[in-house]
Amino acid sequence: MLALVDCNSCYASCEQIFRPDLRGKPVVVLSNNDGFVVARSKEAKALGIGDLQAFFKVEPLLRRHGVAIFSSNYPLYGDISHRVMTTLRSFSPSVEVYSIDEMFLDCEGLQEDWKAYGQTIRSTLWRDVRMPVGVGIAPSKTLAKLANRAAKKIPQCQGVCVLDEPHKWEWLQRRTPITQLWGIAGRLARRLAEFNITTAYDLAKADPKVLRRKVSVNIERMIEELNGISCIPLEELPPAKQQIYCTRSFGEKLTELAPIQQAITLYASRAAEKLRQQTSLASSLHVFLHTSPFEDGYYSNSTVVQLPYPTDDSRVITSLAKDTIARLYRPHYRFLKAGVGLLELSEKEHQQHDLFHSGQNLKADKLMHVVDQINTEYGRGSLFLGAEGINKKWKMRQGYTSPAYTTRWADLPKVRT
Repeated sequence: MLALVDCNSCYASCEQIFRPDLRGKPVVVLSNNDGFVVARSKEAKALGIGDLQAFFKVEPLLRRHGVAIFSSNYPLYGDISHRVMTTLRSFSPSVEVYSIDEMFLDCEGLQEDWKAYGQTIRSTLWRDVRMPVGVGIAPSKTLAKLANRAAKKIPQCQGVCVLDEPHKWEWLQRRTPITQLWGIAGRLARRLAEFNITTAYDLAKADPKVLRRKVSVNIERMIEELNGISCIPLEELPPAKQQIYCTRSFGEKLTELAPIQQAITLYASRAAEKLRQQTSLASSLHVFLHTSPFEDGYYSNSTVVQLPYPTDDSRVITSLAKDTIARLYRPHYRFLKAGVGLLELSEKEHQQHDLFHSGQNLKADKLMHVVDQINTEYGRGSLFLGAEGINKKWKMRQGYTSPAYTTRWADLPKVRT
């Protein structure tokens, strides 16, 4: 059996942890630059606020109903996620962190009353972290996803749904549209509709060999999963990323090259930091720049350039990114967004150096290690490249940011007695 634990409206719930006055009230969290609604508490959903709606369109509605509005506070969400995952590890020896707010637990060998087991997980996370979660328990990942959705949507489940027998998951599958299954989007759903498959139950009863031949091997695997046969293994160590991107919209539209180069330096530095975290090296760089597609005279340009050698050195990567963005830049345009992607990634420990170049030297490795260590201990941005600039007017807008309650000393909650 597998359990999928998923945080309820994760970002909104994180904001409510240190604001108990907002529990049971509508809360929304906005995307970068306060552009779109990316998280809503159940009370906000009840007001008809849709996911990914533009903030300027729904702001009157939010103000009218007194909805609490927050900018994305990723340091807070990342730390709360770490606390949730650490707590969950005590419930199973084998786990997979699937996303910032989801974790699979391997329950093999645990002799449990599954309903009570799920309720214990929920009560422990609420007691220790104040995070509400849904728990789905089933023999396969796909069924666990289905059970988790039911745990959140069906009040009688009380936050825990157990699909341990065929008649239980078949009852749920008959009531689940194919588009609500894990891994099935619009195009695939339309393809399956050609075979008169419109519900999860239809897919579960379809011939896996026929659909494998006419659609894909992944569909055959999903059919087996829907019938309680586990085909998707637990990934305790997530695979290294094949590409690493860092992209942002500017806080204000930029017309000059200097602030754009500052921004691209920051983005390249962040990408290089992620590269070092997975102990990889990059061989090429993708840089892009564009104006708003909603303005007249839309301009967009991008290019891929080769790094001088496989590297994770922020100085080498940012230097090339700055030179590249200068070639993409055009005067008299109001630029909205830029980004950097690291491509052709390879493992750092398995490097075959060029005959005429020894690759990255040990001094660079030691310097990057010191920079990462200081930024980990004292907070991101404690050490940074001067090319990022000091007064960053282009930084993304965050007009409703909550304090970094758990990662900054100055923002520690104050208790008055």
